[in-house]
Amino acid sequence: MALKIFRRKLKFFKKPSYNDQYLNPIFRSHLKAAEQGYSESQFILGSLYQEGQEVLQNNEIAAKWYEEAAKQGHVDSQFELGSLYQKGRGVELDFALAAKWYEEAAKQGHVDSQFKLGSLYQKGGGVELDFGLAAKWYEEAAKQGHVDSQFELGSLYQDGKGVRQNRTTAKEWYGRACDVGLQRGCDLYRELNEQGY
Repeated sequence: MALKIFRRKLKFFKKPSYNDQYLNPIFRSHLKAAEQGYSESQFILGSLYQEGQEVLQNNEIAAKWYEEAAKQGHVDSQFELGSLYQKGRGVELDFALAAKWYEEAAKQGHVDSQFKLGSLYQKGGGVELDFGLAAKWYEEAAKQGHVDSQFELGSLYQDGKGVRQNRTTAKEWYGRACDVGLQRGCDLYRELNEQGY
């Protein structure tokens, strides 16, 4: 009986608990800095809670810290907060708020936010369907080498959605995506090449 109780207690102590969080000096220092308004520490706490590192995983607390940092213009926090809203993790599912935070980060040149925002405009998720704005944000990310943005921009040029139809330009973007290993880009590049573009 005593051995069972000991094993149960040992199992309990192997899991990080609320009190254990405060024993870690690195966590404590970031918590103190975050409470004083330092955005980088707020982002780090959000990441720790989102991933369950050093603390019990908790997306609600992660969202709280990301939002504190995002309001101060912390670009990675803006992206992560947008992702939580898009997936409904720790917050209510809200594509409009996801788009808002992606746009804040996209304006600062955050490549993944530019892609996500382009995708929301292409699908009309949380924003009004707008192929022109989808093309704009895909192009911003594509110029930074974002392979999925290069492919999506190519498809918009091929279909003439949001941009003037131009299969030669579509082929160029598919080619860039192909150059970094995206097979779909290679397939469509070859198809357009065979058609004489």
